[in-house]
Amino acid sequence: MNDKQAKAAIEAILFAMGDTVEPERIAKALEMETKEVRRLVGEMIEACGEEERGVRILELEGNYQMCTKPECYESLIRIASVPKKIRMTDVLMETLAIIAYKQPVTKLEIEKIRGVKSDHAVNKLVEYELVAEVGRMEAPGRPILFGTTENFLRHFGLDSVDSLPRIDPVRKEDFRLEASQEIDESLKV
Repeated sequence: MNDKQAKAAIEAILFAMGDTVEPERIAKALEMETKEVRRLVGEMIEACGEEERGVRILELEGNYQMCTKPECYESLIRIASVPKKIRMTDVLMETLAIIAYKQPVTKLEIEKIRGVKSDHAVNKLVEYELVAEVGRMEAPGRPILFGTTENFLRHFGLDSVDSLPRIDPVRKEDFRLEASQEIDESLKV
């Protein structure tokens, strides 16, 4: 199989599967080396970015998925059923940031950081498929652990959680001190 045929087969696999597909599975299906699949998909990703096409290939945590380019979304929703509109409030963004940076994390840990109940925010993030249950903690009551999903990566244009912006340690310490002062102030009242 030459490169052109292999790329056509990879495109067909990604189109038909819809979800992310591991490069190892593609390699097995095409009877080729995984590193060769990675090379070909890399070329395909680059070509989709350069060409005026309606689709692109995303790499999400080392796996590949074909999806619509964001600039074509408006045309797509005119013909397809309208997908759930994600409306991110400050509360949801704050909760999502905690989950993204602390994952896996329990609701109780989220609430300790936020200082308020977070049931609604976590449930909304689960509904939006940005967050999902990723397991249970080995502790009394076996609390649910939450983490981000592939949809989170897709929505924010990340290829993995390692791509999240790093927090400057100095600013992090400033935030911690500010939070401590706020707690001290509220205890004085």
